[in-house]
Amino acid sequence: MNKSLVVGSTGLVGSHVLKQLSERGERPIAVLRSVSDALPKDIQVHQIDFDELLTSGELPLCDHLYLCLGTTIKTAGSKEAFRRVDFDYCVGIARLALNAGTSVVSLVSSVGADASSSNFYLRTKGEVEEAMRTLGFSTLNIYRPGLLLGKRLEKRVGEGLGKIIFKLIDPFLLGAFSKYRSVKAETLARAMIEKSTIAKGINWFHFRQFKS
Repeated sequence: MNKSLVVGSTGLVGSHVLKQLSERGERPIAVLRSVSDALPKDIQVHQIDFDELLTSGELPLCDHLYLCLGTTIKTAGSKEAFRRVDFDYCVGIARLALNAGTSVVSLVSSVGADASSSNFYLRTKGEVEEAMRTLGFSTLNIYRPGLLLGKRLEKRVGEGLGKIIFKLIDPFLLGAFSKYRSVKAETLARAMIEKSTIAKGINWFHFRQFKS
């Protein structure tokens, strides 16, 4: 059986990935800073300090890395701290996973990610995608969701309003604009698992692929 590593396993998407892998009979490894009582009972836990991990640590042997790590500038406290999590941690962990035998990576990015964007958030997401593409994984699946729906442990300012707005405009986002529609975190997690080995190489997924 393939061994999966889930980073960001207490977050909105990662927690669903962990739960659904467990329900499918896997025993995934949750990489996290602190253990939570909300974790499924039949998983393995790899508790780490992210900074120490990047400087002198290593990851358990694994086949598939689910990279669901992310924050916001407000939560992180500054653009520099945000980039530390969303770029440095993500790319650094991917390199360690490659050394641990990982051949497949499923990355949660963002709709509109673009390394040349004037928007700091979208530029950082695009730079993560570009860095990941150079690492040489057999399969790199990049998921670009719009607004993610679900219950978070942390409150994000403006997200509640965003959910109300998108509930109104989602039905009008058709065709090429459908990629901007909001999506349930559990739906995205299911797509990440079911499409994990759909094709080798670099693959991008948007809203329509999440639902199919």
